[in-house]
Amino acid sequence: MSIPQKLVHLFEERKIPFQTETHPEAFTAQQVAQASHVPGRAFAKSVIVNVDGAIWMAVVPATERVDLKRVQACLGAKKARLASEAEFAPLFTDCDIGAMPIFGSLYNVPVLVSHELASIAEIAFTAGTHREIVRIRVSDYLAAEQPRVCEREAILSGTP
Repeated sequence: MSIPQKLVHLFEERKIPFQTETHPEAFTAQQVAQASHVPGRAFAKSVIVNVDGAIWMAVVPATERVDLKRVQACLGAKKARLASEAEFAPLFTDCDIGAMPIFGSLYNVPVLVSHELASIAEIAFTAGTHREIVRIRVSDYLAAEQPRVCEREAILSGTP
């Protein structure tokens, strides 16, 4: 599998400069960050959550965990839980499971991003495969994706 064409099209259409890199196969965000020589705090991972029955993508640094109670509070929801693979896999048919890019809008999935990621200059993220990443400016990501941004304490737990 290669980088989803819809992601490349978005970058080209919006004139977003990006770099792709190949790395040894890795499955966790921390492993990918290490294999790609990207600091974990600058590597964005997507965590798929079910919020009141709707699928959301929480985007956080590889070094952090999503705090579901805080996601729930941030969104004013009654219930938030990790989504099952059966719930989200059909949405990301052009991606390896667990390697979804942080552009949920390409898949009609709303995105919630941690304030910590929104405040750095550049991020890297998986590009639909377990062997490729993309690097882009955070300002370009925020402008193109227009995610909901929550303060650090709103969606991150204290341990990775």
